Amino acid sequence: MKSMIDARRSYQESAIRGATPIELVVVLYDSAIEDMRRALVAMQQNDIETRCRQMAHALIVLQQLQGTLDFERGGDAARQFEQFYSLVRAKLLEAQIRNSPETLREQLRYFSEVRDCWVEAKRIMQPARNAGAAPISSAAPESGSASSGWNA
Repeated sequence: MKSMIDARRSYQESAIRGATPIELVVVLYDSAIEDMRRALVAMQQNDIETRCRQMAHALIVLQQLQGTLDFERGGDAARQFEQFYSLVRAKLLEAQIRNSPETLREQLRYFSEVRDCWVEAKRIMQPARNAGAAPISSAAPESGSASSGWNA
């Protein structure tokens, strides 16, 4: 069992080392979502210790996401993400205190929806893999200013 866990950890660390910034955000979202799912199961099974451990880790992931926001380059998007993370944090704490599976399910749903948006952003921003295909960024609006990278 330990060798399986070590292999999984090595694979995850390798994937993270080569990840783009958006891929790292998706990894953090996936981690928080899995924490919330496990906390929900623990909540339903009245397993307080597991629930608290999973919720605590989800809160740490939220802190990491919030702490890496770039307000200078991210502007309004970064401020909106900060508000979103603060709201999710408050609702997770409320779910924990009130032992509310409904509140936890709601945050899980919201977080999953935003995660899906990050995955779509990654798909759109990836250069076309086919040789000779034009990159997606060439279809940028004609507003005059194209950004070389996006950062929340």
